[in-house]
Amino acid sequence: MNNINQLFDRELHVINVGLEMFKDDLIKQKTKVTHLEWKPPGGGKPELIAALDKLERPDILAKIEAANKLAVERIIRSQPVLTGFDQAINVVPGMTKTTILHAGPPIDWERMSGPMKGAVTGALVFEGLASNLEEAAQLAASGEITFSPCHEHNCVGSMAGVTSASMFMHIVENKTYGNVAYTNLSEQLSKILRMGANDETVIARLNWMRDVLGPMLRDAMKLSENGIDLRLMLAQALHMGDECHNRNNAGTTLLIQALTPLILQTNYSTQDKIDVFQFVASSDYFSGPTWMALCKCALDAAHGIENSTIVTTMARNGVEFGIRVSGAPGNVWFTGPAQKVVGPMFAGYKPEDAGLDIGDSAITETYGIGGFAMATAPAIVALVGGTVDEALNYSTQMKEITTAENPNVTIPLLNFQGVPTGIDIRKVVQTGIMPVINTAIAHKEPGIGMIGAGITHPPADCFEKALLALSERIG
Repeated sequence: MNNINQLFDRELHVINVGLEMFKDDLIKQKTKVTHLEWKPPGGGKPELIAALDKLERPDILAKIEAANKLAVERIIRSQPVLTGFDQAINVVPGMTKTTILHAGPPIDWERMSGPMKGAVTGALVFEGLASNLEEAAQLAASGEITFSPCHEHNCVGSMAGVTSASMFMHIVENKTYGNVAYTNLSEQLSKILRMGANDETVIARLNWMRDVLGPMLRDAMKLSENGIDLRLMLAQALHMGDECHNRNNAGTTLLIQALTPLILQTNYSTQDKIDVFQFVASSDYFSGPTWMALCKCALDAAHGIENSTIVTTMARNGVEFGIRVSGAPGNVWFTGPAQKVVGPMFAGYKPEDAGLDIGDSAITETYGIGGFAMATAPAIVALVGGTVDEALNYSTQMKEITTAENPNVTIPLLNFQGVPTGIDIRKVVQTGIMPVINTAIAHKEPGIGMIGAGITHPPADCFEKALLALSERIG
């Protein structure tokens, strides 16, 4: 009894499990309290708990662990190398003059978001398939244009991801496994096609990129004997303060440093070269698409491994969020509703102006950088909101839903631990922790462009559907 009395004489330190309102009440009473974030496995849904239990059976678990080990090994061992640039029509599988690739899972014209419709109509004018935006909208709705996800053509695309035949693409080869990935060039400024803008200035910039920037980069890379080792460059960029999704200050410096001696040897005029260097200097995002292609290249090498529960794609089209899982080969998508992005808005815009989450750039988080590596880039919080402590915590928390650390790409502030690698759908459903994504915000209406940046997460639906499907497939 005396021991119990002593307990009441001491300062209380409470751990609260369950409803957060109890924590708030204790704080009001000046009590020290730590809230334990806990959710029942599978959100308490019987069908998800049953699927998780099935996948824990020793015979099935052994298959999954072996498959996941192989998948993550392929991600980590991949060596993506930038080997060239060329127009999509020349290199992208399945590309035709009337094909428009887009970000995210499959979607038709009628269901597209405002930013994506704006980008599609702008691309059709750029390609000369329509003389103005109204005519382009009619053409897009006519059935004469083939719409297809970038990911189903070995590509990735920023924001709306709209990619057409004449656009120049990065060519990134996986020297370990032989697969190739593509992505188009950065347009740099905020009023750009990938954000849904499509006026005459946007089209003029695309024309210049097609006629000057792209050919110059193509010819420059032809002078490179071994290409540019992107994995090594990525590791350097993270050590210099980037997370290589939305902060690319170091990455762009490193990339243009590698390209400059090659560009200078091309036969283009001095003025054209000056224009290219000024274009690169106009925005740090120049290397952003490059890292997306690197991540795509590595993750594609891990796709299609039987019994694997590792996520190989996260992508959004502004209406739906979709994932692909290694153990569901081919173009099997598991989807849920696209989410809001929460973060600082540019002056003059309000949260209600924002479109929903959009873009293939979440391939960076799928690989383990971007939001997963925010501990490498504390300065990113000035763009996407939050605090430095939150940036550090994101990188730590993502270890709970991944299977490994990538020793080739490390985080100095966390004692050089490798970036969290290999998102496991089982762990996501088990813990309720959703992958963190930092991203830009496009206006919900076509023709306007970027209006902010912030943090978002996938809907749980994607992972729950994937878990149920794979629990049926594996066994």
